Amino acid sequence: MPLNATQWQKSLAADHLLPVYLLAGEELLVLEAADALRAQARKLGYAEREVLDVGNHFDWDDLARAAAGMSLFATRRLLDLRLPTGRPGTEGAKAINEFCANPPPDVTLLITAMDWSSKHEGAWTKNLDAAGALVVFNAPRPNEWASWIGARLTSRGLSATPDAAMLLAERVEGNLLAAAQEIDKLVVLHGQGKIDAKEMENLVADSARYDAFKLTDAAFAGDGGRALHILAGLHAEGEELIGLMGWLVNQLQLALRLANARDFAAQARAERLWPAREQLFRKALRRAPREHWLQCLARAARIDRMAKGREQGNAWLEAERLIAAIAEPRAAGALA
Repeated sequence: MPLNATQWQKSLAADHLLPVYLLAGEELLVLEAADALRAQARKLGYAEREVLDVGNHFDWDDLARAAAGMSLFATRRLLDLRLPTGRPGTEGAKAINEFCANPPPDVTLLITAMDWSSKHEGAWTKNLDAAGALVVFNAPRPNEWASWIGARLTSRGLSATPDAAMLLAERVEGNLLAAAQEIDKLVVLHGQGKIDAKEMENLVADSARYDAFKLTDAAFAGDGGRALHILAGLHAEGEELIGLMGWLVNQLQLALRLANARDFAAQARAERLWPAREQLFRKALRRAPREHWLQCLARAARIDRMAKGREQGNAWLEAERLIAAIAEPRAAGALA
């Protein structure tokens, strides 16, 4: 059975590593868990680490070769396999099964996957769980946010009253990354101790503040409701649509370059995308074909002309339709 977060922490504190780990789920939590495992590996004498990025043309024989390779310094080795989609395919499942059936001594395989649900599970995950550990990291449910924030504050030497934790939860609007960033800021601004609601109000920047970056992230993440909410906020605050459309055109052009690439992972590296943004676009491009993003880009250019007074039309209304189509391609009729 997959380990929960508490069981994972206890497992990580052991004086040895298991042969194989699969850390899957919410990207921020998976990345932090993987960092913690690497730190523990270094502490236990794993002096060598080899990274394997699974892209469209990944050769799964590389895993077997890496596992069978000799250490340069006769030390323990960590194989760091990045599997963004969480789907190894037939060849990948076979390679992972073979590793789990006969794991090499002094080698630990770490697999990370940022796209995960029960549909990803299969015989390979059962074999992996039997040989090592499968840990699934889920985002807090709406009623769990305040307690999650309280626990994260405590882990950083801070504490908060229940109403203060709830206030922060409301501000970050269910955004894990925003919550983590705000808590890190609190450590700097407040130091150790307890924070009440009034202090929280004064210290925490409004993480739900409307801006173009959050708008495009929400749209490409498929969160149409949030994206339209942010767009309405921008409009109400009197923001200029011209600047927003410039950024949106830029991001749609990026989406098209990624859609046209033969190797998505290689193109993402060339674009210097952080892992979180790579996953954002990877998921967005799965929701619609290249033609949809080309159509969105053409519409964005038209809205830009409207905003600059070079073409007739209600630019803000058209922007709403475009954002809805980016977030929910099935609603692409809005572009007609």
